[in-house]
Amino acid sequence: MMAGFGHTTRKHPRSRDRMGTRSGPDRATLGIIGVICAVVGFLTLGIVFGPAAVVCGWLAMGRRWTGTQSIPALVAVVLGAIDTLLAVIGLITSVGLAAGGMF
Repeated sequence: MMAGFGHTTRKHPRSRDRMGTRSGPDRATLGIIGVICAVVGFLTLGIVFGPAAVVCGWLAMGRRWTGTQSIPALVAVVLGAIDTLLAVIGLITSVGLAAGGMF
């Protein structure tokens, strides 16, 4: 058998069995981690855990809005955005009150 000029002996050098897919448990795990970050962000350090939840949810959704998304990924994005917004509003009001006036 000749192996040259476009003829190879290996038909599929990177088969799915050996490399694995990136759509199964990895995305589900990221969605669950995002929901956990969002819930923890409501309790403490929302300015840190909120964006982390948004990023984990976005990556779990496959970095696109179209198609079928998992429920934990969508919940992580929405709760993370609310969490971040509340944290920013809390920081603005605490800075305004600390400055001595109604902001």
